[in-house]
Amino acid sequence: MQTSVVRTPKALLVASAAAIAVAIAAPAVSRRFLFPGKAGATMPDDFVVHALRADDGATVRAYELRATRAARTVVYFHNNRETALDCVPLARALRDRGYAVVVMEYRGYGASAAQAPSERALYEDAAAVLAMLRARGVDARDITLWGTSLGTGIAAEMARRGLGTELVLVSPYTSIPDLVTDAAPIVPARVLLDDHFDTLAKASAIAMPTLVVHGDADDIVPFRMGERVARAIRGAQLLRIAGGGHADWRARALERILDALAALRGKSP
Repeated sequence: MQTSVVRTPKALLVASAAAIAVAIAAPAVSRRFLFPGKAGATMPDDFVVHALRADDGATVRAYELRATRAARTVVYFHNNRETALDCVPLARALRDRGYAVVVMEYRGYGASAAQAPSERALYEDAAAVLAMLRARGVDARDITLWGTSLGTGIAAEMARRGLGTELVLVSPYTSIPDLVTDAAPIVPARVLLDDHFDTLAKASAIAMPTLVVHGDADDIVPFRMGERVARAIRGAQLLRIAGGGHADWRARALERILDALAALRGKSP
């Protein structure tokens, strides 16, 4: 009796090896795109520099612009192609409206460029910044969490934890895997990527007045994702920027956004 030998086609072996290589490499590659990093420069003298310690021992840097008799503090989480320095004009516009502002600098960016970013790491950094404010006597009821693009996932997680009282999401995605799949439908992004920032999954646990801002001509994060996020968060207000792209919201609608933020005060979802 002869024993048959099943031979695996060479093409199948190559495909299997390629699939394994992609699965191994995907998290590292995705992080290079998700967190491209950017060198920073010295912040203006009117910003107070905070060097904090996250739970994992990493140094967290945050920059505070104080305001005279500020009743509220905006904690700002920037997009993935900004550093704290890029946020100075927005911080000053907020101060002009009576807010104090704290801008968190991500690992891999600015003065923290030597540290490796990840979803979990950025949550730890954000929690350290909010803990600093809490230790100083700033109540969560006086904190507005504001995230832009990548930062919306961080702001949403801090909102889910109840670490603020108002939430602003500018150009939000539903999740990073959804964003990748939208651009490349055949990619199993949820399996391959380690960093999900799944705002949509957290939306039902967010219980604070929320403003969602999105340009309807955004070619990076589709406007429909902002619509889905706004529908999923109970009581959220959607501010649509007609003709707005992904990064021109300040030029197109900053005063409207600040007016809408002021109107959030005292609302309940």
